[in-house]
Amino acid sequence: MVSAISKTKKDLIDVAQQLFAKKGVENTTMNDIAEASQRGRRTLYTYFNSKYDIYKAVIESELNVLYHRLEEVIKRDIPADEKLILLAFTRLSAVKEVVTRNGTLRANFFRDIWQVENVRKEFDRKEISYLEGIIQDGCNKGIFVLKNVKQTAVILHYAFKGLEVPSIRGTLGLDYNKKEDREIISDILFKGLYRRSEK
Repeated sequence: MVSAISKTKKDLIDVAQQLFAKKGVENTTMNDIAEASQRGRRTLYTYFNSKYDIYKAVIESELNVLYHRLEEVIKRDIPADEKLILLAFTRLSAVKEVVTRNGTLRANFFRDIWQVENVRKEFDRKEISYLEGIIQDGCNKGIFVLKNVKQTAVILHYAFKGLEVPSIRGTLGLDYNKKEDREIISDILFKGLYRRSEK
C-alpha cells in the first residue's frame, strides 16, 4: 500500500513531468507545479528544495521504467548470448521511448547531458551489474570464454550507451524483430570484426 506521503510526492513528480514535457524545464516554475498539482508551495517545498530536485526526481522515475524493462530481460530463461542481444535492443528501445515521451525533455536530454548523466549514475551501475551477471552465466555455461568479466561488462555498457543518442535521434534504426539487425549486433558483440578461419 502506498502511503499518503509517497503518493503526494509521486503526484508532484507526475505533474512536474507533464509540465516539463509541455513547457520545458526552464519555462516551468515552482509556482506552476504547485498550481497544476492543486497543492500549495509549502507542500511542494516539503518534498523538493528546488526545480532541479524535481527535475532529478522526474528523470529517476523514468529510469525506474528502464530498470523494470531490463529486469524483465534478466529474468528470462534464455541462453546468455541471446539475453545480451535482447538486453541491448530492449534498453535502446526503452531509452528512446522515455526521451520521446517527455516532449521538450528530449531537448534537455541533449543540452543537459551532464546533468542527466549525474542522475543516471545509479542506473549505469545497475546495468553493469546486470551485464556482469549475464556474461558470468555465459562463461559458466561455456558460451563465452573471457579473461575479465567485469571489464567486459563495463565496456559493453559504454558501447550500448554510445548507441543511445543516434537511436533517439532516429539516425540509427535497429529493430529486434529483424533477423539482420540481431545478426549485426551478434556479430559485433560475439564474433568481432575479424574473419576467423574455420577449423
